[in-house]
Amino acid sequence: MMQTPKDWLLALAPRRVLDLATGSGGFIHFLLQALPGETEIIGLDANERAAAPFAAAFSAQPTVHFQPGDAQALNFAPASFDLVTIANSLHHFQHPQTVLSQALRVLQPTGHLLIAEMYCDAQTETQQTHVLLHHWWATIDRAQGICHQPTFTRQELLAQASSLALTDLRLYDECDLQSDPKDPALLAELDAVFERYLQRAEGHPALQAEGQTLRQRVQTIGFHSATTLFILGKKP
Repeated sequence: MMQTPKDWLLALAPRRVLDLATGSGGFIHFLLQALPGETEIIGLDANERAAAPFAAAFSAQPTVHFQPGDAQALNFAPASFDLVTIANSLHHFQHPQTVLSQALRVLQPTGHLLIAEMYCDAQTETQQTHVLLHHWWATIDRAQGICHQPTFTRQELLAQASSLALTDLRLYDECDLQSDPKDPALLAELDAVFERYLQRAEGHPALQAEGQTLRQRVQTIGFHSATTLFILGKKP
C-alpha cells in the first residue's frame, strides 16, 4: 500500500517544525493529525493580521506558535528545524526558489522539506473549475498589487524540487472526487466567495464578466478541489 503524507510525518516524528506562509494555520491542523503532541510548530507569515485567528485556532496547543516574518528572508539560524513545510503558498511569491533555498538553510543536516501545492494540469472538468477560479482570484489580486501568480503545472513543481537536489524524494498526488460537485452547501459557499471577488473586481469589467462566466460554470459543471502534489525530500 502506498504511504500517505501522514505516514511520512509519523515516521519522521520531527521535534521542531516551521510552517512557511502559514496564514491562520490551515496546514498546521493537518500536521497535528500525524505529529507527536510535544512537537514544537512555528507558523510564520508576513501578514501580522493572521496572528489573531492563528492564536484562536491553536489556543489549546501550547507547542504551536505564530511568528511574523518573510519566508524569503528567514530570521532563523541555520539548522534550526527538523522539518520545514509550505502548503498552497509557493505561487504567492515572486521568487519561490528563494523561499525554498531559505527553507533548506534553516533545516538540520538530516532535516526534511515538505511541499504541498495544487497544480493546474491533468485535472478533471470539475477540478478544472477550481483551477480557473484560482487563476481568476490571482488576477484580481495582481490588479490590486498583491503578489499572486497562477498555479504551477505538476512538472514545474517537480522541477523546483529537483533544483534543490533533495534526497530520498517522495511524491504523493492527493485527489478526492467522491463528494458531490454540485452539493448545495458547497455552491452556497462558493457563491459568497464570488460576491466578495466581484466586488473587488469593480472597475475591471473584463474581470467581472469572467467571474460571471465562472459562476455559471460552477452551477452547470460543478466543483472539485484540484489535485495536490505532496513532495517530501531530505536536505542534501
